Amino acid sequence: MALGFAVLLAFAQATPAQVDFDQVESWMRENLDDSVLHLLDQIDREQARALFNELMTSFANNDVYELAPLKDAASNLVPVLDRFEATRPYASWLKTHLDYLEVADELKRKAPAAPPTNPSPEVQRTVWDTRLEKRPVPARAQKYLPRLKPIFTQQGVPAALVWIAEVESSFDPAARSPAGAVGMFQLMPATARSLGLAVSPSDERLDPEKSAQAAAKYLRYLHGRFKDWRLALAAYNCGESRVHHLLTRHQTRSYSAIATRLPAETQMYIPKIEATLHKREAVSLTGLRLPAPRPVSNSD
Repeated sequence: MALGFAVLLAFAQATPAQVDFDQVESWMRENLDDSVLHLLDQIDREQARALFNELMTSFANNDVYELAPLKDAASNLVPVLDRFEATRPYASWLKTHLDYLEVADELKRKAPAAPPTNPSPEVQRTVWDTRLEKRPVPARAQKYLPRLKPIFTQQGVPAALVWIAEVESSFDPAARSPAGAVGMFQLMPATARSLGLAVSPSDERLDPEKSAQAAAKYLRYLHGRFKDWRLALAAYNCGESRVHHLLTRHQTRSYSAIATRLPAETQMYIPKIEATLHKREAVSLTGLRLPAPRPVSNSD
């Protein structure tokens, strides 16, 4: 719902794809806050059909260039969401995702008139490096890094990967996505529960330390499965079954072989993480080494 009130104008005249709006509405009722739903009830049904179809599909689609038209509407929405306590967590999520929309717009402007394929990870990485070159460290990072890096190391995950919190939420523990991901590391409800976090009545994803521990455990598992940090992080972003399916379909174990076939957000997520790690820690994903895991208690 975070994108809704601005994207509504951009997509009101769009021809909606084939979507079961009753199913979409059911999803919204299960995942969005009551305060947001109250506003939803005031939106025309046909406009909402186009809006939520776009929200559910834009980042999941394969075409990176199709993200570009969302840029202006999303940019205009951020200050509106920031004004209200109830919508501020959505603003945090949207701020981190403006990068994707703006980079997609830049890539589209630089691409041939009819680009045959998505931009390669190498092309995207060049844009991300330039974009992040002068970006300051998020204000919250200084507070949380000393607390969270030891948690990652204890779980046997490189401490540098704590910086995925900048990519996911700009280190905001309250960040919330329209799809239901919550917290500094943007864990979905089912994933959080599988990692031992409660999501109700009190949502432990909002706790920075607990969220970091769960994220690190999940990353350790994904790296153990895929044996490659780029594949592990792709699975963290779009789901391990999606990554496994692509690897199997194309008979490969290489991230590069499937990179342009991943969802658009994931295609951009990996080079953004790589650029962030280079900027913040002067390390690369391929150069990361697993620390020796420290003993953990039975409750971990």
